[in-house]
Amino acid sequence: MPRSSSSKPLAGRLLAATAALALVLAPAMADARPGGGFSSGSRGARTYSPPPSTRTIPDSGARPMDRTMTQPSRPASPGAVAPARSGGLFGGGFGAGLMGGLIGVGLGGMLFGNGMFGGISGFGGLLGLLLQIGLVVLLVRFVMKLVRNRSQPAMAGGPNPGAMPRDAAAGPYARQASNPAAAAGLGGGRAPAGVPVQVGPADFQAFEGLLRDVNAAWSRRDEAAIGRLATPEMASYFAGDLRDLAARNWQNMTSDVRLEQGDLSEAWREGSAEFATVAMRFSMVDVTRDLSTGAVVEGDPQRRQTSAELWTFVRQNGGSWRLSAIQQPR
Repeated sequence: MPRSSSSKPLAGRLLAATAALALVLAPAMADARPGGGFSSGSRGARTYSPPPSTRTIPDSGARPMDRTMTQPSRPASPGAVAPARSGGLFGGGFGAGLMGGLIGVGLGGMLFGNGMFGGISGFGGLLGLLLQIGLVVLLVRFVMKLVRNRSQPAMAGGPNPGAMPRDAAAGPYARQASNPAAAAGLGGGRAPAGVPVQVGPADFQAFEGLLRDVNAAWSRRDEAAIGRLATPEMASYFAGDLRDLAARNWQNMTSDVRLEQGDLSEAWREGSAEFATVAMRFSMVDVTRDLSTGAVVEGDPQRRQTSAELWTFVRQNGGSWRLSAIQQPR
């Protein structure tokens, strides 16, 4: 029996609906490289206090944390483990599936002729109503996040000209500031929590090594190595971001990472933990490829890219430094 002429348009609509649903459910990455372009992690009692400005990141300051396990009312333990927030568009987990599904079926209702907002008469119209509810939930979440970000503490103090400029005399590592109060983040305003500490050339060598090693482990998708280089909290964010990339069948690789300039923002002690936040400008070759074909999805293998971020490191009882947070400049 020959197929009816209406079967071809229906098949086309089904294919379009499937493609639209796949795009909606795909995880959203702000940036494919380590950290995902988010401000993530913990700076102990200073998590909600932006780091002082430095010559490397002078005036814009740092973006508030997008992902952190630290509660505003108390400092976080650097070794604490809690469920990580996903870097996806809808926050990951059940919420991601629900909201993505609502939008997907709403698009399906639109494609099957009932319109996206065509009332509740008929199956497609009901799906359109569900889509409207989903969009309202998204709007409420956006407003709540905006209000929460504005309610975070303002930066204390201004630019920090004495905070460890990186120069030829310091060799490949930044040097300790001549003004210990500035290096500890005591540039003005109320004194931040914690006791100021000094860091030296060996510490800056460790920070630069961690910059390279974290990027190398990320490029290999080596979660075990990331777990040795970063706190459990940061390792959980990296693992989530790697899963988001894998869901797209992508792999991001950063190579030939070079620290171009770096200086200390602040360093302090909380109990047995020592923290150091360092502003770093670094260059690298940053390429994202499709795992199936090897084709370049983002980036240029022949061109270096430059980025500036604030990395916070922590160590316990004088042990090895580990990555505790990455913050993006505003």
